Amino acid sequence: MRFLAAGALVLFFSGAAMGEERSLGLRQAIELALENNSLLQAAHYEQSAAESGVAISRSRYLPKITFEERAAVTNSPTKAFMMRLDEGRFSLAGDLNHPPTTGDFQTSLTLEQPLFDVGIVREKAVAEQEYVSRSHAFEQRRQEVAFQVYGAYLAVQRARAYVSVVEKAVSDAREHQRLAAVRNAAGVGLKFDELRIGTFLAEIEQQKITAVNDLALARLRLGQVIGLPAGTAPDIADTVTAYDLMLDGKELVETALSGRKDLQELEAQLAKSEAGVSLARGSYWPTVYAGASYQMNDRDVPLGRDNDSWMLGANLRWELFDGLRRNSEVSRAQAARNAVGAYLAERRRDAVLQVNEAMLRREEAIKRLEVAQRAVKDAEEMVRLVNKRYENALATTVETLDAQTALNRARAQLVDNEAGYALANARVYHSAGLFLKEVVR
Repeated sequence: MRFLAAGALVLFFSGAAMGEERSLGLRQAIELALENNSLLQAAHYEQSAAESGVAISRSRYLPKITFEERAAVTNSPTKAFMMRLDEGRFSLAGDLNHPPTTGDFQTSLTLEQPLFDVGIVREKAVAEQEYVSRSHAFEQRRQEVAFQVYGAYLAVQRARAYVSVVEKAVSDAREHQRLAAVRNAAGVGLKFDELRIGTFLAEIEQQKITAVNDLALARLRLGQVIGLPAGTAPDIADTVTAYDLMLDGKELVETALSGRKDLQELEAQLAKSEAGVSLARGSYWPTVYAGASYQMNDRDVPLGRDNDSWMLGANLRWELFDGLRRNSEVSRAQAARNAVGAYLAERRRDAVLQVNEAMLRREEAIKRLEVAQRAVKDAEEMVRLVNKRYENALATTVETLDAQTALNRARAQLVDNEAGYALANARVYHSAGLFLKEVVR
């Protein structure tokens, strides 16, 4: 059902008319990305391949049954002798040293069953840990894709808010231009003021063109991250806000060290390396296999039966010396295990740093947001006072435009800081491995 729903959404977007907006909620966008993102699909295929590897290793416990049909013609004394013997046609008549051309059709059914082979057990352990590792890698990729969608979704929201800010700035600039024209017509203003405000308006209109284009690009990037058809630019239906943290810094660090999927992936790789060392050491042990076969031989036709035979047996094989090859294989496996252990230790330290950094950046974002909110209020009051003075011919055009520029800048900074706070808050959960659990709920 999930794949059908995802496919329906893809068709929904691909079939949309050009210029017709389609909106997605945050949860809907993330769910769609989790079904259609190419990198996530690649991780899923890797997980499936590892699962098949486990099945392959388990198959070695089962008996191997082989059917074989052979045909041969020879005048070799020994081989001709054995063919006749297998066919039940041996006699003392004839020249054993110079036999005539002899043919044989041999049909055989062979069974081989491992009784003791340490390598089978330990290869299975390696394959199982590889599957665990790929499973954690898949879950980590899900976290990363969801966080990318969140960031892209937030980028659309920020771009849309910035367009609103610029549109308000254009509206304010046009009002200033109207007042300047009225003052000039009444003979109490200067043509310079009207021209200066016109130049200011042109600058703001250029910013609006860029802002609208940035919004279109942000929507295209959102469509790409989600995995929609190329050129699809979905709109957003939700307003993303920051969630309150439910855990303190210490709890987040503990959660990251115990629950982050990238750390669990490396832990599984370490367990796989340990199993690899055991596998290398297992080559010192002997192997014991049981075997059985049934054979039919015929002189004239395949699958014929001039004579038949069977055999049961067991085989013990113990390699006593191999030129120190196994010793080197054990050393190589141990070095690989130590390398993974070192990577894991460094990754754990890095995870702690990431959580602490995310917490500090979140506190920074909170303070920056508070400052930006105060700045907008101050700038709005400043513009109100300057406009009042300008109407009474107590302020110049330059002062009016400076105040308006400060207000525009404060509003734009507030938009950035609001988005930055939401992203910083989400990054805290992402660094602790809790993004899908806490943010997308």
